[in-house]
Amino acid sequence: MTPLYILWDPNEMAFDFGFLSFRWYSLCWLIGLILAYIIVKKLYKEAKIKDELFDPLFIYCFLGILIGARLGHCLFYQPDYFLSSIDHIIEMLLPIHKVADGSWKFTGYEGLASHGGTLGLMLALFIYCHRSKLSAWLVLDFIAIATPVTACFIRLGNLMNSEIIGKVTTVPWAFIFEQIDDQPRHPGQLYEAIVYFIFFFIGWWFYRHKPEKVGTGFFFGLCLTLIFTARFFIEFTKENQVEFEESLPLDMGQLLSIPFIIIGVVCMVRSRNKKA
Repeated sequence: MTPLYILWDPNEMAFDFGFLSFRWYSLCWLIGLILAYIIVKKLYKEAKIKDELFDPLFIYCFLGILIGARLGHCLFYQPDYFLSSIDHIIEMLLPIHKVADGSWKFTGYEGLASHGGTLGLMLALFIYCHRSKLSAWLVLDFIAIATPVTACFIRLGNLMNSEIIGKVTTVPWAFIFEQIDDQPRHPGQLYEAIVYFIFFFIGWWFYRHKPEKVGTGFFFGLCLTLIFTARFFIEFTKENQVEFEESLPLDMGQLLSIPFIIIGVVCMVRSRNKKA
């Protein structure tokens, strides 16, 4: 009996009206950020934090994630390319690419790394907390409760882009990414999206049943531990993204996940003796 593999070849554009177009990847990012915005705004209100302290938070998060994710991809996965010339450094910093005739073409940021995005977000939040005088642990916990929703939609965006593909497999739910080849593969992006969606409800359950943990770093630690542990194991179903990973004992995604898992566990243990 022939397995009923899923043929996957979506149009990269969610909609195109000529004067306005949106890629699925960008749309998924936008939805994820908007949902996180709504969730964190609700958490701020429940904590009776002034609106004027919440208003700049989205900008800090957006810039931190975008800059960190872009630099993370370029420096973790393709440093030999992006650090090789001034033109490539410009490509790293700006969403443009130099074509063969010497002109520049707008491409958007082609390559974002979640580990870099996490580092960028953490740095941006510490700057925000310093300026707003809010507790860093409180803000980190609030952001951590919402983060799995954004992570879920980012991975759905990767799925729509047919990128970060899985290894060849015979499981009946395998996807054939027609833009890549005709081989049935693990939909690693979908695996991550599903578990991150579940992690959001786990975090929300703890928030409703253990509200005293908010501000102790517990939710921040829980988020890091759950997401990057899942990422570590799901990486076993993925193809390596860059050639040099072939010589590594673990792929780059797994190696970068280990420090975040350790930080997450330490934060959760630390939270046991802390009060918000």
